[in-house]
Amino acid sequence: MFDTSAKPRLFGIDPGADFPKTLVKGLVARLSGKPREAMARVQLIVNTRRMQRRLRSLFEAGPATLLPRIGLITDLDALDPSVSVPPATSSLRRRLELIALVSRLLSQEKDLAPRSSLYDLTDSLAALMDEMQGEGVTARTIAELDVTDQSGHWQRAQQFIRIAQNYMDSADTPPDAEARQRLLINALARKWQTSPPADPVIIAGSTGSRGTTLLLMQAVAKLPQGALVLPGFDFEMPDAVWAHLNDAMLAQDHPQYRFQKLMTDLDVARGDIGRWHPSTPPSAARNALVSLSLRPAPVTDAWLSEGRDLKHLEAATAAITMLEAPSPREEALVIAMRLRLAAEEGETAALITPDRMLTRQVTAALDQWDILPDDSAGTPLHLSPPGRFLRHISNLFVRKLDAEALLTLLKHPLTHSGINRGQHVLNTQRLELAIRKDGLPYPDRAGILKRMQRAVAAAADQVLVDEWAHWVGTSLTGHLSGQLRPLSDWVADHIALAETVAGGLGAEGSGELWLKKAGQKANALMLDLVKHADAGSEISAADYHDLASALLAGEEVRDRDAPHPKIMIWGTLEARVEGADLVILASLNEGTWPEAPPPDPWLNRALRHQAGLLLPERRIGLSAHDYQQAIAAKEVWLTRAIRSEDAETVASRWVNRLRNLLAGLKEQGGQAALDQMLDRGNVWLARASAFERVERVDPAHRPSPKPPVIARPHALSVTEIKRLIRDPYAVYAKHVLRLTKLGPLVQSPDALMRGTLAHDIMERFIKDTVADPTLLTTRHLTHVAHDIMENDVPWPAVRAMWLARIEKIANWFVARERERRTISQPIAFENQAKGKLSWPDLGFTLTARADRIDQTETGDVLIYDYKTGKPPSGKEQAAFDKQLLIEAAMVEQGAFETLGVCQVALAVFIGLGSNPVEIGAPLEKEPPREVLEKLHALIASYLSADQGFTSRRMMQQDRFGGDYDQLARFGEWDATDDPLPEDLS
Repeated sequence: MFDTSAKPRLFGIDPGADFPKTLVKGLVARLSGKPREAMARVQLIVNTRRMQRRLRSLFEAGPATLLPRIGLITDLDALDPSVSVPPATSSLRRRLELIALVSRLLSQEKDLAPRSSLYDLTDSLAALMDEMQGEGVTARTIAELDVTDQSGHWQRAQQFIRIAQNYMDSADTPPDAEARQRLLINALARKWQTSPPADPVIIAGSTGSRGTTLLLMQAVAKLPQGALVLPGFDFEMPDAVWAHLNDAMLAQDHPQYRFQKLMTDLDVARGDIGRWHPSTPPSAARNALVSLSLRPAPVTDAWLSEGRDLKHLEAATAAITMLEAPSPREEALVIAMRLRLAAEEGETAALITPDRMLTRQVTAALDQWDILPDDSAGTPLHLSPPGRFLRHISNLFVRKLDAEALLTLLKHPLTHSGINRGQHVLNTQRLELAIRKDGLPYPDRAGILKRMQRAVAAAADQVLVDEWAHWVGTSLTGHLSGQLRPLSDWVADHIALAETVAGGLGAEGSGELWLKKAGQKANALMLDLVKHADAGSEISAADYHDLASALLAGEEVRDRDAPHPKIMIWGTLEARVEGADLVILASLNEGTWPEAPPPDPWLNRALRHQAGLLLPERRIGLSAHDYQQAIAAKEVWLTRAIRSEDAETVASRWVNRLRNLLAGLKEQGGQAALDQMLDRGNVWLARASAFERVERVDPAHRPSPKPPVIARPHALSVTEIKRLIRDPYAVYAKHVLRLTKLGPLVQSPDALMRGTLAHDIMERFIKDTVADPTLLTTRHLTHVAHDIMENDVPWPAVRAMWLARIEKIANWFVARERERRTISQPIAFENQAKGKLSWPDLGFTLTARADRIDQTETGDVLIYDYKTGKPPSGKEQAAFDKQLLIEAAMVEQGAFETLGVCQVALAVFIGLGSNPVEIGAPLEKEPPREVLEKLHALIASYLSADQGFTSRRMMQQDRFGGDYDQLARFGEWDATDDPLPEDLS
């Protein structure tokens, strides 16, 4: 296939050219006139499966021919079956063994690092070991580095690196994948020195960025029939510039650095590298422009000399659109609109970006036009339904189950997916409403069963509901563990519990948990963890949850759902594999593309270079090469957002270089070309703005609905009279529209709960003291408070704080209670002190429930009401908060059956706040008869067809919120606006 040559064979393909297609054309041309079987003897080695599939599809497209052997650079066993090395150990097993070693070190040296950093440190150490084996660097080399600054950080790092050294030096430790790859390549290279293969061997598409890959490329290039085909080789760069790429400390961020290093290692000059096949890039002028813009920093003075030689700048940039969007959201919308146009016109379009957040935004924007892009990255397994489900299950071992976590699991689509899923969903809805109504901060089996029995007290399927509640309580509660257990036990329990919850009540099997691609991937991962769990140590539940989450996050799953065949989302690597009519390079901001190098906890830049490891700039150089490849496409968009969510962004260095170069070439039309690029982007920004433009809608008026009289409330409680006076619209929403506020899913220790508990405490205390007057002591009051809060307040910190408040006021309350007992005795409490007053002329009923009613020896009644907040003043009671005044009037009207008609001597609010106080109702200024007359007139007015229920009529303060403010669209109007009566009849 190749003529005899004394030098290694290196070929290049221009940036922008369709690499796989050009590669195939070159193969066919070189084998023209050769026997048909010659193609089948060719061994092609490529670096990605996507490249492998693309090459096969090009050959299969015709004409009919035998196919070459196409293998992956990571799967070299088939190259020469006679060369064998020991099988690689599982990466998971190695990770578990390292976790055990690092965990032991952290246990022995508690000041070395926090326990929470166990997995981050282990993963970072594993990555360092991979790199060391890939680059042929031993742990001993790093240990012997010349470090003049013996800082504490280096001493700590040495302790971890010693773990890597001992692990790799262990005789019974099988090689991992990276070490095995290097062993195999070295074995192949040794054999090829004496007996090289007679058939052609070609490595295509690799840049040699890793030491192991570079070794293989060097070995293949020296074969009699070996060759390298380099992607995106810059033929426009002068030979003199290549010489400036020799310094690794200065040039690693250049896109062509790896090719220069390869040429230096192989002793090949730039002139020895020819084109693999004659191919015309989409724009040779653009390639020259981009090449000049990417010159190494020390020789950017070439812009002044070589810039004058650039020609046809307008043509070079005619197919480039530069978009600078105000925000990532607008950037995503404009990209989606352009992809939609490409779909309509039948163009092949690809979005290339490392920013996964942007790709999700673009995918969401395309969804409004029913376009599903073909995303090469897939979905991280931990974000798939099985991944989320498994993480929720493992979290049961770590955190005490609260209502939110319970409902999250019960509503998961995989929960109870084996049988009777519809009944499970119905029961879940019932349980949620019961929890929102009655509260259940930390569910247990008894609490779940109790609330389900209340929710379906009259249901015909009570037995089935009880069985379901028992299943939920048994399956999902009581798994919190603080013990150290073997990893194998955690894995077994995790899988067993996940399958039980996924199957459901009465099901056999695991439901849909392990089905579909995501389920199969999760199942394989968990089975692999079972297989290697013996390599782990005893760990806590929290450590196991972190480990399982990290393993799930490290996998991806592609579940194709009929994506659009011509709209694609690629990572940066795919730019050299596929071709597209339109390529959009997005998120071109510093820190995103190129991505900022991750922090290295082990070695600084100088020590890495000294040890022979990769420098942080390597990643930037690879990204630069991907950029140089992609920007050479037929039509290109360069997009970025000027601001992120919280700060102004900095344009990518490559965009800045391109802009600065064009701006300096004014005489050749560079500035005009740049302006046209930006103008094309601004046109699309204007289109996006027009697309999202909405017509202004007038704000809502302050509502004052007037429903039919028959629909108006004909019964209210005394406590609702205050709401009727202050916010009539809330009464309308609750009683006419029958809308009730749902309680929070996760009950919190709020003022309402504290008030309820205070009532319960005082009621029990007073009942106890009535039965046994000797219990009227501070000690018994605190005992009752402690007993009730122990059962009803599941938050230790809150319980302690509320108990402290009760203890603070206990002496005052007991002293005042003793004074009250000298004039009266309690005769009725909240459950017995119920009253009802009817007005037949209005067809209206008023109900009341007093906290406590006392009676004197003469038969006079005293009414008490407990308040944990500040009680209303006398003026407030006279105008708005008429609860005690109305209750007193009802007592005197005989509305309380257990009392009959009685005289009310006193009505008092007892404030139980931090400054305890008693505030009496102004019975003399507001006599009960007058109170009832005014209330009768108020009710009559609201039972009149002409009276509207005005929203926020007389709120105590504007900042106070109401349950129905959103329904009333408060905020579009305020308290200064006049209400707009609306007849609803």
